[in-house]
Amino acid sequence: MDLPKMDRNAYREQMRAEVERVLKEVADAVDNAPCGRVIRDSEEKARDALDRFRKLAYEKAVQMKVNAAEAAFSPSDQHRDGKEETA
Repeated sequence: MDLPKMDRNAYREQMRAEVERVLKEVADAVDNAPCGRVIRDSEEKARDALDRFRKLAYEKAVQMKVNAAEAAFSPSDQHRDGKEETA
């Protein structure tokens, strides 16, 4: 059985604010680093922001896939006692 596809447009919309937030964090880390220490003082902050985004983006995608599968599930395929019907 194939699971239904998640709504990619909804995913993009829900993640758009997070993209903006992470880009701001990276830009702030680079801009706020002192002269001569840009890489040393911004790399870890930028990497951490991007790591949080990667985790959130993946978790959101998986959750939306699960939600799509649950929405497609038809409880009418089961008896009231929870056992599946057999033909």
